[in-house]
Amino acid sequence: MDLIWFALACYGLTFLVVYASIFNKIRPSKEWLRGFGKLFHCPLCFGFHSGWFLFVINRWTELFTFDYTLANFFICGCVGAGTSYLLSMIIGDEGIKIDKGTSK
Repeated sequence: MDLIWFALACYGLTFLVVYASIFNKIRPSKEWLRGFGKLFHCPLCFGFHSGWFLFVINRWTELFTFDYTLANFFICGCVGAGTSYLLSMIIGDEGIKIDKGTSK
């Protein structure tokens, strides 16, 4: 259950930073710091950073608890990246995204 809460928290944090209009004024442009700003526009990239961030602060939450190891640090970053990207590709503002494709 810890992993589910962790994955949902990563997705929530990533979605807020990457897509929420409340952050539009403070979210840097994609060109900021020679392209480093792309991090704040990409759910896969920011998902990794939200994963390791939540891992670091897991001591102060009761939702999930992971041992502080280098392997867990990296794995939590990967779980955050994968979950954030996957859910961002499946769920949009109007609900579940359905690709109608092209008919011939």
